[in-house]
Amino acid sequence: MSSLRNSKWSRREVLKQSGILSALGAASAASPLAASAAGFAEKPKAKNMLMHDGDIHDNLFTRIGVRPMINGRGTFTIISGSCSLPEVKQAMYDASFYYVHLDEMMDGIGAQLAQLTGAEWGIATTGCAAAICLATIACIAGTDVEQCQALPYIKKKDQVIIPKHSRNPYDIGVRMCGAEIVEVATPEEFRSKLSDRTAMVYILSGPESTSGPMSINVLCSMAKEKNVPVFVDAAAEEPVKPNIHLAAGASLVGYSGGKCMRGPQSSGMMIGQKNLCKAAYFQAAPHHCYGRALKCSKEEAMGLLAAVRQWYKRDHAAEQSEWTSWMQHIANRLKGLPSLTAEVIPAHEDLSNRCPNLRVRWDANVLKITGTELAAKLDAGTPRITLAGAQGQRPDKMQSSIGVTSYMLSAGEEKIIADALYQALTNPGSYPTPAVPSGVSASVKGRWSVQIHYLRGLGEQQFVLEQNGNQVTGEHHGEIYNAQFQGAIHGDQIELHSVMPVAGNPLRCNFKGTVEGNSMNGTINMGEYGNATWSAVRA
Repeated sequence: MSSLRNSKWSRREVLKQSGILSALGAASAASPLAASAAGFAEKPKAKNMLMHDGDIHDNLFTRIGVRPMINGRGTFTIISGSCSLPEVKQAMYDASFYYVHLDEMMDGIGAQLAQLTGAEWGIATTGCAAAICLATIACIAGTDVEQCQALPYIKKKDQVIIPKHSRNPYDIGVRMCGAEIVEVATPEEFRSKLSDRTAMVYILSGPESTSGPMSINVLCSMAKEKNVPVFVDAAAEEPVKPNIHLAAGASLVGYSGGKCMRGPQSSGMMIGQKNLCKAAYFQAAPHHCYGRALKCSKEEAMGLLAAVRQWYKRDHAAEQSEWTSWMQHIANRLKGLPSLTAEVIPAHEDLSNRCPNLRVRWDANVLKITGTELAAKLDAGTPRITLAGAQGQRPDKMQSSIGVTSYMLSAGEEKIIADALYQALTNPGSYPTPAVPSGVSASVKGRWSVQIHYLRGLGEQQFVLEQNGNQVTGEHHGEIYNAQFQGAIHGDQIELHSVMPVAGNPLRCNFKGTVEGNSMNGTINMGEYGNATWSAVRA
């Protein structure tokens, strides 16, 4: 058991130990609010101050069967984003001791965010996705109580314009409000689609929106002519001051609190026009409006405020320099391995996920392990390590690579990653080449009636397949979406791959199965949506 388990931390000690505590959560404590004889709550005793319980091997997660990881991949929500700053932990812990009126709290936070960011106002939200939803509702209904209560069925303004380059999985925040998405590809089309039905324009910040004919400032200028608000999704960006999107004419800008700002993972910040920010909060909990489910607790809200405060105090140049040194340490550790190159890639100019990275490339024929095998090996190791963008697969894609992202590492973890990579690349173990089924390939040409057996639910699809030797192509007809197949069959083993054109969020389907005459069955992998089984009968 770590010696940290029984140590107790004063507030000052917590703030001094950012390197250690960047990977730790605030522990729960017994309530200190026992009333005194005078009727006032006593201040927390020393025994109730923050205490870290455990280490990477033994902690509150391992005790429920969950393996924490060293994060060399980045601020992905699926691996819990970032680790909050010590100041954030302390703010959330302190906030947990008090009852406050949430409307008064959000007004106080709004004024602080305005001062810190230079915007008119700001609110804390439950992530940037919630900010997108709340912004949409605010632009549809404002604070008109009757219109708020009629959502999502009755709307005076029921359209949101989104440039085609801005479609993405997170515009679900718009779609969940029941608004019609109007895609546009040119400035002329954008101007023609602006109408009395347009509630808002949504733009995803990125290279395609920073310059050119569909840039944020161009679209904001045209939207302003029709008095249509513009929301800019800058979730993973640094909230630079003065704010570049507000300066370009945006009405509202949304940020994730749990990425570069290292606030609570489920927090976000929306800044911009005061009346729109207030209308967005009006639509959210604790009010009984359409956004009631998007509840932002006092702990999350004050933790977000602490993160924003720290953002404007942090020495970002020093952080970038330190991150670069970590990447260089790993590169130096791997130097000299046959066929291997390790390139430190400087932080890019884009404000999203801005940090130095490392790209390691090698020939798996030489080092006897592919990038995907290496990633799996480190994920299964102790401590568990997750890295970025593994490439390489037996037997035909032996040129391999893997990436290391510096953003979410803590001091010392670069040494752990360097040693783990060196060990895996110099002692890879045995990885046999997958056997390819022999014999005459089964015939799969024709139309197939297909059932997808989801964890809950049954999908009815159709395959229309063509075959040329081992190569299989064709049409994938889903319940709603259609796609083209590319695949192969060897013996009785078939693989089919398609990408269903879901707007902003293409759905990749990878079928594997066994053919038996006029029937076949197997498994389908859908990436983040998991696996299911399937069966098919030739019509």
